[in-house]
Amino acid sequence: MSPEYIVKLGQDTMLLVLHVAGPILVVALVVGLAVSIFQAVTQIHEMTLTFIPKMLAVAAVLTVLLPWTLRRLMDFTINLFSSIPTIIG
Repeated sequence: MSPEYIVKLGQDTMLLVLHVAGPILVVALVVGLAVSIFQAVTQIHEMTLTFIPKMLAVAAVLTVLLPWTLRRLMDFTINLFSSIPTIIG
């Protein structure tokens, strides 16, 4: 196993993590920012008000993107397992 292959595998792994977790984190960030602006405007400072909308938004994004996420993870795993003979040999 060459160092170039290990670096490429690490890059592919990090890119997959960004693609899978990125949309979820962006939605949580946008919803959190919107709720914070709403709280600043209305002067309602309730801690649970930020949690529920974020939880619902993340659940919605997970529901919508679950088939795509599973397909990406399965493709990566299949490619990784199919490259085992070339790594060993």
